Amino acid sequence: MRIFLRAAIAIAVLTITLGGCVNQPANVANNNPTNTAASPSPQASPAMVKASAAEESALPVTLPVLDAFFADETFAPELKTKLQLTDEQIAKLRSTARDETSKLRETDTDDYSGTTAAARSQASEQIKAAIGEEKAQQLAQLLRQRWSGASDSGDNAAASSEAHGSTGKFNVVPTDSRIVVNAPAYRMDVFENGQLTKSYKVGIGYPEFPLPTGTRKANSIIFNPTWTPPDEPWVEASNKVKPGEKIEAGSKLNPLGPIKIPIGLPSLIHGGKSPAKLGGFASHGCVGLTTPQVQNFASVLARMTGAELTNEQIMAYAKTPTETKDVKLSRAVTVELRYETIVVEDGKLHIYRDVYDRDTNTEENLRKVLESYGVTLEQLSEQERTQVMSALKDMSRDAAGNRDEVKPSGNSNASTETAQGKASNKNENKKADNTSSTVTRAVKGKKEIVIEIA
Repeated sequence: MRIFLRAAIAIAVLTITLGGCVNQPANVANNNPTNTAASPSPQASPAMVKASAAEESALPVTLPVLDAFFADETFAPELKTKLQLTDEQIAKLRSTARDETSKLRETDTDDYSGTTAAARSQASEQIKAAIGEEKAQQLAQLLRQRWSGASDSGDNAAASSEAHGSTGKFNVVPTDSRIVVNAPAYRMDVFENGQLTKSYKVGIGYPEFPLPTGTRKANSIIFNPTWTPPDEPWVEASNKVKPGEKIEAGSKLNPLGPIKIPIGLPSLIHGGKSPAKLGGFASHGCVGLTTPQVQNFASVLARMTGAELTNEQIMAYAKTPTETKDVKLSRAVTVELRYETIVVEDGKLHIYRDVYDRDTNTEENLRKVLESYGVTLEQLSEQERTQVMSALKDMSRDAAGNRDEVKPSGNSNASTETAQGKASNKNENKKADNTSSTVTRAVKGKKEIVIEIA
């Protein structure tokens, strides 16, 4: 079976070949040199329809996420024009989101009293109470639209839905040149002309401030960025910086490190992380790298576009840490943000923890992944099937260690269990005090199980 699977992978690849960290909304962003590249023109909002459970899971709307969007000065006016919300309703939404976010405490312990599912359920109920069920659905759709493809200016850019979570496709090998980030694997890959040329181990956003999925664009590399802390409760609670206060480039209080690459709000790719942060939660919605990593990545990114950026220049910028330099790329580079917990690579099946609690480790999804390589679950040996199903069950635990039961593929609700039901089931096994939450800093238990298909 191992030989068969590898052959199937090779055929699939050949067929394809031939055929943010800190939330930084617009107007509360870093005071860096002006970007001269034109921003995409705002587009009309599509008809608001109720999202599927899969969409709700892929781009979860939580109150901290809503609070982050309110920092963008264009957001509240958009609620008026697109959703016809009143000033009173907008004020209620803002205060609800802010109050909940202010309860989050950042500590160095692994204790956490909530779950992502519970956060989604709580947000849904409180938003409905503020603006009604119909408007709540429209708001969720608007947030997902912005989140999956917002530009740095805060405008809604047309976002390609190539990343898994939007199309339902799994393990797609790019045929072009792009950056692919898979959050559950804590991995960022560089593809050039359809070939994997470089991989980085990265830190990802906390579950309360998760990385979105979707396709973004990188247009520039900013060396020695300044940082303006957003007006967020987690900033106020730090007692080290104040919202709106400009933190100079090179300051020890600047979390962005020596380099940042904007990829569309509210996310960045940036440095400044310690090696211990790699392979875990490390930011408020960004992709985190160490200083050596981000310097190497900047060189790779520039080379991909033909931009003039030598290693000597990168080192020279590092020697003047208080001087900000914005280097424009010769062309935009696609950055694809994925959430894939079942991945086949080199004849091995990698099953990652569902750290954002999106119900992706199901038998149904497993079958789809295997089928994309021309393999069925029934072709595995009985021992292999037992190992795989056990791994799915173990890796279905959320970051806090709470487990979901793996749904059989025959169950039509295999990947569409409601957030409310999940939150209820998980919280039955927890002694939680949801009036006092903690940002999830670590994953309890294994992060990955690898099964070699013999």
